[in-house]
Amino acid sequence: MSLSLIGKSIAESPTLKLNEIAAILKAKGEPVIHLGGGEPKSKAPMDAILAATNILTSGEVRYTPADGIPELKQAIIRYTEDFYGRKVFPEHIIASSGAKQAIMVALQAILNPQEEVIFPAPYWVSYPEMVKLCGGIPVPVLPFDGSFYPRLQDIEGVTTSYTKAIIINSPNNPTGAMYPEEFISDIVQFCEKRGIWLIMDDIYHRLIFDGKKPINCYKYSTDLSENSKIILINGVSKQYAMTGFRIGWAVGNKKLINCMTNIQSHQTSGPSVIVQKAATGAINGLQSHVENLRATLENNRNIMMDRLNAFEGVRPVKPDGTFYTFADFSHYEKDSKKLAFLLLDKVRVITVPGIDFGMEGWLRLSTCGAVKDITEGIERIKWVLDPNSPNELYIGERKLVRDWV
Repeated sequence: MSLSLIGKSIAESPTLKLNEIAAILKAKGEPVIHLGGGEPKSKAPMDAILAATNILTSGEVRYTPADGIPELKQAIIRYTEDFYGRKVFPEHIIASSGAKQAIMVALQAILNPQEEVIFPAPYWVSYPEMVKLCGGIPVPVLPFDGSFYPRLQDIEGVTTSYTKAIIINSPNNPTGAMYPEEFISDIVQFCEKRGIWLIMDDIYHRLIFDGKKPINCYKYSTDLSENSKIILINGVSKQYAMTGFRIGWAVGNKKLINCMTNIQSHQTSGPSVIVQKAATGAINGLQSHVENLRATLENNRNIMMDRLNAFEGVRPVKPDGTFYTFADFSHYEKDSKKLAFLLLDKVRVITVPGIDFGMEGWLRLSTCGAVKDITEGIERIKWVLDPNSPNELYIGERKLVRDWV
C-alpha cells in the first residue's frame, strides 16, 4: 500500500489511545485508575444540556454556516469582551469542532511547506503532528534555565527567517505552568515586531489556582487592526467540562477568519448545530459551574502534590492551573514509555509518558478524577516503584505480589 509522506510521518494521538485502552480494560472489569485523562469528570452545565435538548426536540437539525451559527458567535463576542476586554464582530470569529480543529485550520490558513512553528516544551502532544500535517517544521524549545517557564530569549534563539508562527499554551498542558505576564507581553511585542503569527491557545485560561488571574494577550498589543496576527483559541471542552461536545473557536482578523472558513467548509461543513446550541447555552448560562470546577481541581491539585512530595525520588512541578501534574520519575526509570506500560501492566494505572510532550523520564498525571483515584493511584504507583514497599498489595479482592526488581 502506498501512503503519502505526510500520512506516514504522523503518529497517533497518545492521549486518545490511552482513553481507548482505559475503556477496553474497564469493559473487561479491570480495576483501572485513569490518571492520564484530559477531561473533567463533572457533568456539562444544565444550560448546555437544555439547549441541546431543545434543538433536538424541535427536529430542526440542519446545516449551519461553516463558521458557526449567529447565536454562538454572539456568545463568543460577549465572552471575548468580558474576559479579554476586546470588542470583536462576527466576521472575526470561527467556531470549529473543538479547539483542536480551530488550531489545525489556522495552521492550514497561514503555513506553507517547510515553514517553521515554534512552541515551548513541554508541549501538547498534537502541536508537532498538526504542523507536520501542513508540511511545516515543528520547532519545540525547552527553556534554557531548565524550568517550564520560557523567556523571550529562549524563543529568539530558535527564530529564523522561516519562522511563520509561535504557539503559546498557558496554562500549559502538560505542566500546568502559567507563563509570567512579562513573558506574554514580550512575546506579543516580539511577534508584532517580526511579523510572526501568534497563536494563543487559551483553552485552560480560567482554570487557574492560588488566586491568579487570566492574562490577556490583547493588553500588550499595539496593533489590533485588521493587520493583527494574533489568533486567540478557546472553547468549551475544559472549563465547561464539555469535551465530547467538540466546540472550540478562533478569534482573528477578518481575512484570516474568511480563509479559515473556506478551509473548514470543505473539511466538515461546520460543527453540528446541536453542539453549537449547547455551547451557546454554556457560555450564556450560569458561570458558577466554571468556578466550582476550578475549585475542585485546585483541591485535587493540592492532594496530588501532597502525595507526590511524600514519594521519595519523584520530583513534581506544582501546577498553576489546568488539571495535570507533571512529575519527574527518572530516578526510577528514564524511559517514560517503558515506565507507563509497567504501571499499566502491574497495577492498572494509566499515565501519559513525558516523551510524548517532549520530556523523557517524566509522567503526566491527571487530577480530573475523584480524590480516591488520585490517592489510590499514587499508592499503586509507589508500590510498583519503591523497593521498600510491602511485597503484597490488594486491589479490591485481588492480591498482587511483587515479582520484579
